[in-house]
Amino acid sequence: MPRRSLLGFFPHELEPIFAEWHEPPYRAHQLFRWMHSRGVLDPKQMTDLPHVLRDRLVITQSEETRRLQSSDALTSKLLLRLHDGQEIEIVEMRTAEEGGRRTICVSTQAGCAMGCVFCVTGQFGFARNLDAGEIVEQVLRFSRPITNVVFMGMGEPLANYDETLRAIRLLIHPEGLRLGARHITLSTSGLVPQMLRLAAEGLQIGLAVSLHAPNDDLRSSLMPVNRRWPIADVLRAADTYAQGTGRRVSFEYTLIAGVNDSDELADDLARLLHGRLCHVNLIPLNPSENTSLRAPSMQRAQGFEARLRSAGIAATIRVNRGRDILAACGQLRLSEKRRPAPDVLMPVSA
Repeated sequence: MPRRSLLGFFPHELEPIFAEWHEPPYRAHQLFRWMHSRGVLDPKQMTDLPHVLRDRLVITQSEETRRLQSSDALTSKLLLRLHDGQEIEIVEMRTAEEGGRRTICVSTQAGCAMGCVFCVTGQFGFARNLDAGEIVEQVLRFSRPITNVVFMGMGEPLANYDETLRAIRLLIHPEGLRLGARHITLSTSGLVPQMLRLAAEGLQIGLAVSLHAPNDDLRSSLMPVNRRWPIADVLRAADTYAQGTGRRVSFEYTLIAGVNDSDELADDLARLLHGRLCHVNLIPLNPSENTSLRAPSMQRAQGFEARLRSAGIAATIRVNRGRDILAACGQLRLSEKRRPAPDVLMPVSA
């Protein structure tokens, strides 16, 4: 891993770097505010820094490869190529009303090692963890105001625990974006030790657990991680998080036609979650490389939701937004990999 980018340092950590350059400590705080509060990543635009310092600063070496916007202009997706050629995806989602929510969905890894059968990102395998600066940069690539950040992009956030937590603390820093911890949600496939560690951090972030099945046999067939940490262990860790933070846990349940969308499984899920401080996000399957898997009809999804609700479980069907721009995790990266290479233009000899 190369030396951490400047975006990954807190102000007090930047001060010794500036001291080596014979700059006063307050310059470190100026730089931090430019990057994290104003979202300025080009040193040449940092007008209250000396020209010699601006020329010295290298904040990011990543490159924006593609940026797409949905037809309703409420969802946009960015493909970012990092310094070593790895590519990650970031999604921005907005609500239609004036002054509404503006949510950025970030990635924490290039690729993913979890191997969930319905996930496009898992088809790439795992390349590496992102550092905190690379995670925070994804948020800063979008204009203000930003109201929410969700760690639901490429990768398993808790498998990159230290850098993910550093990124969260950078996002809530009082000299930076000052995002409220309650406006951040982290999604996990169920890494129990890290879930318990997160519960002890004292952060009020939301926790979303990818469940996708109410029994171990089915969940293990969809999510290999269940063989290491089965449902009972995951639920105990989720309960610990809810009790420690007072925040309800969201359980994500991707609906796959003929696999996990039956009335019987809805009833099993309701019994499993009965009495817990939780909410179920039902997510109709997005298209993936596995053509044997498909989303159920909306009628079937609504029937599943209705059975949960009738049993007293809070549940909603998530609207799959941005289909026209491949907004689901991993889809844009997969599309970019498949694009034919541009023709090479040969120089014309004189």
